[in-house]
Order: sequence, then structure tokens, then C-alpha cells
Amino acid sequence: MELRQLAYFVAVVEEASFTRAAASLHVAQPGVSAQIRQLERELGQPLFDRSGRTVRLTAAGEAVLPYARAALKAVAGVRQVVDELTGLLRGHVVMGAVSLPGVLDVPGLLADFHDAHPAVEITLKEADPETVIQEVRSGRMDLGLFGLGPAVPPGLDVQIVASQPLVAAVSLDHELAGRPGVELADLEGRVLLSLPPGTGLRAGLEEGCAAAGFRPRVALEASEPLVLARLAARGLGIAVLPETAVSAAEGRLHVIQITRPRLRGRMAIAWRSEGQAGPAARALIEHARRTLPDLGFE
Repeated sequence: MELRQLAYFVAVVEEASFTRAAASLHVAQPGVSAQIRQLERELGQPLFDRSGRTVRLTAAGEAVLPYARAALKAVAGVRQVVDELTGLLRGHVVMGAVSLPGVLDVPGLLADFHDAHPAVEITLKEADPETVIQEVRSGRMDLGLFGLGPAVPPGLDVQIVASQPLVAAVSLDHELAGRPGVELADLEGRVLLSLPPGTGLRAGLEEGCAAAGFRPRVALEASEPLVLARLAARGLGIAVLPETAVSAAEGRLHVIQITRPRLRGRMAIAWRSEGQAGPAARALIEHARRTLPDLGFE
């Protein structure tokens, strides 16, 4: 029996799929299947029921699972105590993000962390906000980056890392182009352009509209504020975007201040409030908190 076999076994359990387990382990799927079959031969019992559409544990698999996890945890503990004695940090950290806003240098953050801790493997995953929150809360992600609404998700600690005032931008021939400002309620029912759900900008827009008693009519979404500005300049709707993105339209937009209430888009990093984060995860969280700007919010 090899530790690799136990690691493959636990990965298949956690992913509920041989294919997904292989992807998470960065190995070929046939190799995972072969090692699991070898483990089953050594134990003399099948560990998985492969008869259905999903992979399920047999009674033997259920009995083996806690011991396999304990063995892998013990080995990780041995490595950790030696690494702490030698000052070397190793392991695997996972950061999840809804998107990578240009105002934040996330690539630089991860590159600097890799330079400081070259033995730590880094994974960056993009996912929808609910998935990022759930994965961070469960410990499957060590750090999350997403748009923050009015409430902090339970079980998480957060730090605001980007907070920008939002404005409305329209083409020069739009009916609102002559107005210096509008109330948020004036945008009810109008065609809006916004970033996707889960971003700080979208969270700020939806929060403000909910307080005003309506849902925003978002007809077009784009992952970059600069794209929203260009779409608005072509007359496709009212772009709600950070003030810093307006200049990209090169004078082809009219900027309108949104008043009563003034909106802000906020992005936050989040990590588990409680839980046994390993040294590598703690180092990543501390590095992100030091590196990413804390711009505050009003």
C-alpha cells in the first residue's frame, strides 16, 4: 500500500469522480483508476460502487476513508514540522476569484508569493460568487476574491481591497446626455450595462437598486469596465461603471453622477473565520492582506 494510492482514493471521494480527481491531482485519469484498482486488490475489497452514473463508496470504502485521511494528515504533519524547523514553506494553496479586476494586481500578488515561497504550489480558479464563498467556507479554497454586498457572508472574515464610486455613462446623443446627475430611481426600467454578478460593481448596483425598490434592467454584461464604456459610447445603453474607466472612451461619453444614493463597487478578499489553515494558506492570506490595497468605503 502506497501513500499515493491513499491520496488518489481520497481525491476520488472528494471529487465524486475519477476524471475530476485526476484533474485536481494533475495526473492522467487511467493512472488514478489503475492505482485505485491496485489498492482494492491489496485490501481484497472494492472501495467504490461503479455501477451507477456517480461514484459511490462501498461499505469497505466508508470504513477505509477516515484512516486514509488520517494517514495523509500525519504525513503532511511530518513534512510541516520539518519545514518549520528548516524555515522552508511548502504545500498547495488555492485562491478563488469571480474575476480579476484591473485595479488589483492579482498576478503580481501571486508572482511575489511564488518568489518568496517557491516550494508552494499555487492554484487560481475562477468561479461564480456562491461557489467561491462556499469553497472558502469549506476550506477547499484558502482565499477568495469577490464583490461584496451589504453583508459579510457568515463564517468568513473579509478585507475590502477595492472600493470605487460608480457613475452612469451614456453616448453623446443619449436623451440623458445633457444632465449632470440623476437619482438612482431615474434608471428604473432603462437599459443598463454592467459587469457580471459577483463583481464589486454589480454588487454595488444591485444593492442600491434594491434599496430604491426595483431590480436593475441589465441587458448587456461584460467582464471589463472598458468594454462597458465602449458599448455605451455606441448607444447600446447606460453603462454603470467606475469613474476611473470613463476616460477610456476618449470623449465619446457623457458622464452622469448618480445621486441619492451614491453607489460604490467593492471587492473583498475573504478567508475562513475559523478553521485549521495550514502554514502555506496562512502565509498566502497574510501576503494578500499586506499587498492588496485596503481602500476603505463610505
